[in-house]
Amino acid sequence: MAAVSSRYARALADVITDAKLDSTEAVAQLGTLVAAFEESRELREVWESPAVPVEQKRKLLDVLTARLGVTDRPIRNFIAVLIDQDRIGLLAEIARELDVELNRRIGRVDAEIVSARELGAEQRAALLAEISRVTGKIVLPHYTTDETLIGGAMVRVGSTIYDGSVRGQLQRIRQQLSEE
Repeated sequence: MAAVSSRYARALADVITDAKLDSTEAVAQLGTLVAAFEESRELREVWESPAVPVEQKRKLLDVLTARLGVTDRPIRNFIAVLIDQDRIGLLAEIARELDVELNRRIGRVDAEIVSARELGAEQRAALLAEISRVTGKIVLPHYTTDETLIGGAMVRVGSTIYDGSVRGQLQRIRQQLSEE
């Protein structure tokens, strides 16, 4: 289903771009609907039920968007399409894919940065500058700490891992010694 979710996410990204919507606001409004869908078993049951007429589902959607302050009409229409096509169960996955797709189009990338200890402001700035230089993208950092790294940091950008940790260096040395 990942291919289906990705296709819907790309289509919604096209709509957001073509309509010149604020992508951050559109993602936030979609996120509001995703949260409501995930938190309400009753809402999921109604929207996913083949026994409930599509018109009733759409009326519920209109009430919900008004109540939650979802003002971007393309977001409402997108949810209606998912309901009509019996794809509403993919809503959360599509929202995640949309965020990735919009970031890709804008030239932003998420980076998970794990360090042995909390990084200072200068260290963070230097690390972000280096990641931006290597990726050629605007970096959206997510920081965590892991004392088992001993020192240094590990950075994950997409499926690529940059390991500058002492633990990683020791593992590479151990592997080189065992190969000789």
